[in-house]
Amino acid sequence: MIIDPLNQTNLFGHKHHFNDLINLYLKKKLPNKILLSGEKGIGKCTMAYHLINYILSEEEEFSYNLANLRINSKNKSFNLIINCSNPNFYLIDIADDKKNIDINQIRNLIINLNKSSFNQKPRFVLIDNIEFLNINSINALLKILEEPNDNIYFILINNNKKVLPTLRSRCLNFKIELNYDQSISIVNNILKDNIHDLLNSELINNYSTPGQLIKIFNFSNEKNVDLKKITLKQLLCLIINEKYYKKETSIKDLIYSLIELYFRKNISIQDIQLIDMHSFFLKKIENTKKFNLDDETLFMEFEDKVLNG
Repeated sequence: MIIDPLNQTNLFGHKHHFNDLINLYLKKKLPNKILLSGEKGIGKCTMAYHLINYILSEEEEFSYNLANLRINSKNKSFNLIINCSNPNFYLIDIADDKKNIDINQIRNLIINLNKSSFNQKPRFVLIDNIEFLNINSINALLKILEEPNDNIYFILINNNKKVLPTLRSRCLNFKIELNYDQSISIVNNILKDNIHDLLNSELINNYSTPGQLIKIFNFSNEKNVDLKKITLKQLLCLIINEKYYKKETSIKDLIYSLIELYFRKNISIQDIQLIDMHSFFLKKIENTKKFNLDDETLFMEFEDKVLNG
């Protein structure tokens, strides 16, 4: 199942936040620098795509369906964005073969924004996963955020990571949240099924986002794993021993979220050793991502010290 925000024509949940943004736009008060902050997989980027489509498709045939929070797949703006050819939309995200959003991506953005517009519509710059901006990229981005060209809107997606004050201060921050029931409802709408009938309860907790649960569901389909019967510990051992994380980046992201879920499920105030292990591996995961260290060493150590310890 494809869960790329770009392809999500239905917006489940977030109606309140979305309507707030729409009302600001209709009143001509929409900020031209918006920061959407919240857990990864919660639907921030999907909401951004819906906002952009609502505005760009206003005068088009098959315009945005505001009553049902739905993008009409026949509208021109949607299909141009899908085909990476919409002159009013520019996406920046971390490339599959990179560890950071590098300065060349920001330089290319500046070149694009300095070109004349082909029409009178607003132009949108969507920057996903801003925690992967390096210091040079941020400095270059700050310059264009300070004095953006007319009719250009920046939407930045922050996955609840630390953001430099100089970047945060230039944007209006919207905190996006979901409670447990809302997350489960969104997943059930996407799957058209009950997630509790598909996954062992050990694999779900109050912190699970829709994106995380869909990733687990997709993994079960791709690897032919019955996640109704398998435990969290067994799933972690399976992914580590079979080295699935070496083949797909999404599996690597999945195992990090499962490690955090394991600690949340098993930790207690009395278990001082597991509390220490939690702190140790949180720091190790942070350093592994930050300094591009070996993931396999981390996963093997987690299995040895925690799962088999």
